[in-house]
Amino acid sequence: MEGKEDGSWKGILESKQIPRKVLNGIVMNYFIVNGYKEVAADFIQDSGIKPTVSLESIENRMEIRKLVFEGNIPKVIEKVNELNPKILDSRPKLLFMLQQQRLIELIRQGPSKFAESLTFARKELAPIAAANEKFLEELERVMALLAFPDPSKSAVGHLLGFEQRQKLVGALNNAILTSQCQSKDPRLLHLLRHLVYTQTQLKEHFGVKFPVMKV
Repeated sequence: MEGKEDGSWKGILESKQIPRKVLNGIVMNYFIVNGYKEVAADFIQDSGIKPTVSLESIENRMEIRKLVFEGNIPKVIEKVNELNPKILDSRPKLLFMLQQQRLIELIRQGPSKFAESLTFARKELAPIAAANEKFLEELERVMALLAFPDPSKSAVGHLLGFEQRQKLVGALNNAILTSQCQSKDPRLLHLLRHLVYTQTQLKEHFGVKFPVMKV
């Protein structure tokens, strides 16, 4: 296929007008999914757009995020159930992740909590893990922390790190958004993926010459 010159593509792109309402919707969706409540509120004032969910729902997700990073997992479970009890009732993996993180937070407090950690693991996690091989593997990894004088410096010390809490935050955020009939990923991310795919197809399979947008 004969390629178009860059100038021709530029002209075509400039002739395509995307409605401001559509652009505003994409921006608002990005703020909602990522939990930028204050920014979203300002954008509503500036653009006049109506959000698809209440700003209170954003605040709830951010409060849950804060509680996870504080290590207050019992309060996290309470807040999620206040939002929608079905979120955890219908997601055994997420409930296991929460209880697993609760165990990690106990271990994080040091040797004085090891006995309590063992009791909690036996009563709350072992019955769940016994019926699921993957859960059992995860539990065994966490229990391995108890075998080291300084768990943070062990081979499984990463379980005490930021990334482990962030993983739980992501799972909670996705579950709450899904329960509210919202996309787990911003529309902008879907558009960027589509852009990259389309550019690759045009360039590698059809030989079209055009100015590639780097993302």
